[in-house]
Parts: sequence; structure tokens; C-alpha cells
Amino acid sequence: MDAADENNQHGVRPAILQDMGERRALRDIKNFACAPSLTCAISKKNFASTLESKPQTSHQDAHIGKENQYKAHVPLPMSSNYSNICGEKDVNGTVVDEVEEMKNHDLKDAQVKMEDHVTISFPDIDSGDLYNPLAAVTYVEDIYTFYRKIEVTGCVSPDYMSHQFDINEKMRAILIDWLIEVHYKFELMDETLFLTVNILDRFLARKTVVRKKLQLVGVTALLLACKYEEVCVPVVEDLILISDKAYTREEILEMERLMVNTLQFNLSVPTPYVFLRRFLKAAASDKKVTVCATIYATNICKSKSHCSHGAAISYYQNQLELLSFFIIELCLVEYKMLKFHPSLLAAAAIFTSQCTLRGHKYWTKTSEMHTTYSEDKLLDCCRLLVDIHQKSGTGKLTGVHRKYSTFKYGFAAKTEPAEFLLDTNL
Repeated sequence: MDAADENNQHGVRPAILQDMGERRALRDIKNFACAPSLTCAISKKNFASTLESKPQTSHQDAHIGKENQYKAHVPLPMSSNYSNICGEKDVNGTVVDEVEEMKNHDLKDAQVKMEDHVTISFPDIDSGDLYNPLAAVTYVEDIYTFYRKIEVTGCVSPDYMSHQFDINEKMRAILIDWLIEVHYKFELMDETLFLTVNILDRFLARKTVVRKKLQLVGVTALLLACKYEEVCVPVVEDLILISDKAYTREEILEMERLMVNTLQFNLSVPTPYVFLRRFLKAAASDKKVTVCATIYATNICKSKSHCSHGAAISYYQNQLELLSFFIIELCLVEYKMLKFHPSLLAAAAIFTSQCTLRGHKYWTKTSEMHTTYSEDKLLDCCRLLVDIHQKSGTGKLTGVHRKYSTFKYGFAAKTEPAEFLLDTNL
């Protein structure tokens, strides 16, 4: 080899340095002693440790630095031994005040720059699921980014009923209220109910249906959702019995073929359920939930001895989840709520539930970051949710209210609605 290393006695320079001429390598001019760059966001702790980790200046270097400080106008490197270099006494034994002021000024400038670059840190809501393969922590952010992009494909026009000549929105509400009871009777998963309503609406938005076939469409939508979400799918005969034998097996299977072809087999769409689960996880990461949970649970229990610290937090989070599901299931029956995207509906349900349990408006920066919705963007939807909550126990369609008035669902329906949100001045 023509080139040799630094220990080569023949003095042949490495090939990569042969064209450098009289320039010195960066290490030769001690470029490593410069102040740390503040172009990236850093924390105060890291910044302090960076200053403390600088190499100590020897006594000889300090003496040389004092002799040459008036010969070259080069800024002195920031060092933990700064006072040894510049803070020595003059011939009269007095401290050089100007140098001390320079030192303090440099530190203040560094602190201001540091504060300008410090970023707001948010809690990692997935840290508890790192070893849970079903949580897909590695891909969860990408999954929900994808859900955001395609959620509009699962939405329908909020006035699609205008194209139906034999059915209306009241009939749709009656059908969905009945499907909620069937879903509860069969003990199916929550995902199945939301997907059932989505399939129903998307089909009705594309096909006109006569009144006597509307229940058949609802039962078939439930069958398709069960095949997609459930492990144990109800058989067709069960659906025939639950519909009081109004339809035959052949009619259900024929309607199934018609629906999947009309929807072009596109059954996998993000519903409010998938967003609600994610946003509840973000709401549960709130550090302020501890105090609120203790107060809330104590008011319910009427005795502090019945509510330990951990039990209070668990109870509050459970009530928040149940109340959110209660509110969003009420939206399934309401035709007017189709104008909201699934993610907005889920965020508004959680915001309304938090306000209901706390008694005041409450929305954290963590929830805002994960939902991408600010408090102002949710208020219009929240006011509709409060109005629906108020009327949930009245009228003929009370399937959701009866469901959430049981011990299994924490008597969530008996919670007083957040009427203060109806004030438009808030």
C-alpha cells in the first residue's frame, strides 16, 4: 500500500489527506472544545450534564490563556474551569469583574436558547403494552394514521334517506334499537354492533329497500359483522327465530349475497369503536386522574374507607369507559349523528364523559394530540350528545338506556348529563 498510518516512519501521508495542503485537521485546532450546539431540543438536565462533562483545563493551559487573552479576540470555550482561566486576580489583587459579567451573560444566553428549544413531552400511552403482541405497539401509530386516511370511506351521506321512497329515519332508528337488544341477547362483542350499523347504513345509501325488507337487511348486516368479528358466529336459524320467522333461510342468504356485492366486499372500515379504544387509552394516561378519581369515588361510596387509592382510580376509569360507550351507542340510533366522522364522534363522547364525571370542562393536551381535535372543535358535537343523553330514558326507543341501567354496565345511564355544556357562552 502507498499510504501509511500515522506511525509510518517514512512520512507518507494518507491518501485522503494528500490534497489538504496546509490545512489542519479539525482535531489539531481543538474544535472539540467549542460550546455544545443548541439546534436540537434538549432538556435542562442534559444541558447541565454537557457543561459539566467538558475536559478540565490544566494549570499550564490557564497560564497560557491569560497571557494570550488580549492578543487574540477569540471567544473562550465554555468550561467548568472557566474561572481558572479568566477569573484570576490582577496585580492589585482585585477580581476582574468584566470577565465575571461575561461569564454570567454567556450562561444566561445559553439558558434562553435552551428554553426556546425545549419541547413538550407527552406520556407514552403504549408503554404498558410493550410485551403484549396483540397491542402491536410497534405499528399502532401507523395503523391509526391509516385509519385517519380511510375513515371517510366508511362514512355515508347524512341525507341518504331522501333517496328512499318507502322507509325513513324513524324506521332506521327502530331497527337499530332492536339490533342493539339482539346484540345484547347474543352477548356479542362491541366491534360487531358498530360494524353492523355501518354495513346497514352503507347498504341503504346505495340500494332502495321496501319497508317489509328492512328488518331482513338489519339481520343480514348483523350476520356479516359476526362473520368478520366473532369467533363463534350465530347460525342463520338463530337469526330466523329472533326475527319471529319473518324470513326464510334462503332469503337471508340471498340478501347476504346482494349486500356483499353492493359493498364490493369492502367490510373492513374504521368505526367509532376503534377510535374510542385508542382515545380512552390516551385519557387514562392523565396524571391528574388520581385526585379526581379519589374525589369521585369517595362521593359515590360516601365513605373513604370503602375506596382505596388504587380502587378509586380503577373505578373512575371504568366509569369513564362505560359512560363513553353509553353515549356513543346512543349516537348509533340517531340519524343526525351521521354527519360526524367516526374519530370526531369518539373524541366527543370521551370529552362529554369526562365533563360529566368531573362537573367541568376537561380536555388534556395528551388527548388533543392523539385525537387531533381541540376542545373548541368538539363542543358542537358534545352539545348534541348532552341533548341525546337527556332524552335517552324517554320515548319508545330506550334499548340503550335499559342496557346501561344494569349492574353489568355500571348504571352508566343513571349518570346526570353535563347540562352546563349546553351553555353556548362557555
